[in-house]
Amino acid sequence: MSIDYSEKIPNNVNLNDDRRLQRALEKWQPGYLQWWNELGPDNSTSYDVYLRTAVSVDAKGWAHFDHVKMPDYRWGIFLAPVEGERVINFGQHKGEPVWQDVPGEYRAELRRLIVTQGDTEPASVEQQRLLGKTCPSLYDLRNLFQVNVEEGRHLWAMVYLLHAHFGRDGREEAEAMLERHSGDLDKPRILQAFNEKTPDWLAFFMFTYFQDRDGKYQLASLAESGFDPLARSCRFMLTEEAHHMFVGESGVSRVVQRTCELMNENKTDNARTAGGIDLQTIQKYINFHFSICLDLFGQELSTNAANYYTQGLKGRFLETRIDDDHLLADAAYQVPEIKGDEVVFTDASALNAINERLRNDYIQDSQRGMDRWNKIIRDAGIDFELTLPHRSFNRGIGTFADVHFTPEGQKISGEEFEARKVEWLPTDEDFAYVSSLMVAVTEPGKMANWVAAPKRGINNQPIDFEYVRFN
Repeated sequence: MSIDYSEKIPNNVNLNDDRRLQRALEKWQPGYLQWWNELGPDNSTSYDVYLRTAVSVDAKGWAHFDHVKMPDYRWGIFLAPVEGERVINFGQHKGEPVWQDVPGEYRAELRRLIVTQGDTEPASVEQQRLLGKTCPSLYDLRNLFQVNVEEGRHLWAMVYLLHAHFGRDGREEAEAMLERHSGDLDKPRILQAFNEKTPDWLAFFMFTYFQDRDGKYQLASLAESGFDPLARSCRFMLTEEAHHMFVGESGVSRVVQRTCELMNENKTDNARTAGGIDLQTIQKYINFHFSICLDLFGQELSTNAANYYTQGLKGRFLETRIDDDHLLADAAYQVPEIKGDEVVFTDASALNAINERLRNDYIQDSQRGMDRWNKIIRDAGIDFELTLPHRSFNRGIGTFADVHFTPEGQKISGEEFEARKVEWLPTDEDFAYVSSLMVAVTEPGKMANWVAAPKRGINNQPIDFEYVRFN
C-alpha cells in the first residue's frame, strides 16, 4: 500500500475522500507543529538528519533513507493492509467479523485505550528533548532523532482514530494530548513512567530498551483488537517500535562493552576511574527503569482488562498462538500474593489476570537482553552479573504498591528501604557522575569515551558517515 506524499497530510487512508475529516486534521496540524517546535528536540530544526521515512506499508518497501530537516519530516497516517476477511479472535464476539466503525456500546472503552496509548508518544519526545546537546556520536544523535520523529508519527496514528471515529469527543481528546506535558505539575502525562526525567544517554538507552518494550506489548495487544482501524494502526507502529528497542538494547550493549574494556585496559574494578560508567551504576539504572515499567501493565487483577478482553477490544500478546479457548471464562492463571514475608503464586481467574500474563511475557522478553549483556561481561573475564530486580521491587501499583522489597525479593520495612535504596536506585551523585560524562561528540566516526562504537552503521552506511549535518 503506497503512501500519497502529495497531500498536506501524507496518508494511505484516502483522506481526501472525507473532506470534513481532512479539514479537522489540518486544523489540528498547526498545534502539533507548534508543540514539536517548542517541546521536540531542542535547537535542531536546521539539522539535516539521515532519517528513515515510510513510503509504503508493505513488507519490502516501507522505508526510504535520506537527509531531511525534522520539521520537514512527513508525519502522516499509515495503516497496515487489510487482512482479508479478518475476524475477532477472542472474547464474546469471537468468530465475528471485525468492526470498521466503533461499536456504540464500547465507545468509551475504546476511546480510553486510544487516548492512553496516544499520550505516551509525545511524552517520550518531551522526556528526550535535551539529549541531542550531549550526543555520544553522530550515529547516536541520528538514532535519537529517528525515535523522536516516529513517536511523533505514532501520535498522529492515534489522533487520526480519535478524529475519524469519535466526533467532538475525539477532537477534544486530540487537543488535550498537546496540552498535557511530561512532568508538568498541573497537566502531567497519564502514565507516571512518562513523567520521569530522561537526563542522560544511559537513561535514554534504558528507556528505549524497557519503556519501548512495554510499548511493543501494548501495541501487540491492541493489534489483536476487534476494532480493525486500531489493529491496523498498531500493526504498522510495531514495525517502527522494533528500531526503538534496537537502539536501547544495542546502546546498553555498547556501554557494557566499553565499561569492560576500560576495566581490563586499566586493571580496575571500577570503570569510573577510567572515565566509564561502572557496572554497579548500570545495574541501578536497570532496577529503576524495569520496576517503573512493570507498573505500566496495571493491577495484577483487573476488571477493566477483563472487560476489554471479553468485549474484543484488546487481546493478549500473540493471541492466536495461545492454545486455549480464547474466552477464558473458566480458566485460571497464577498471580503473585504476599503471605507473611513471602511472595507466593496462587490461581486466579485468567480473565482478570490479563495484565499479569502480559507482564510475565514482558519480563521473559526483558531477560533476553540481560543475557546478551551478561555474555559481554563474561567474555571480558569479569566476575559480575546484571540482573532484573524481583517483580516486587520499587513498585507503585498493584499488590506490591504499599510494601517494600529488596531487588532479590526479600520483604523489608519502609525504614530499611529508605536507608538502603542508595544501594539499589540511582542517587543524585550517580546522576551527577553520569551527567559529567555527557559531552557532545559530533565528529563523524568518533565516540564518547564511555560507549563503544556500533558494529555496523545505519542502512549499510559506514560508522563515520555524516548521519547529521549541522547547518
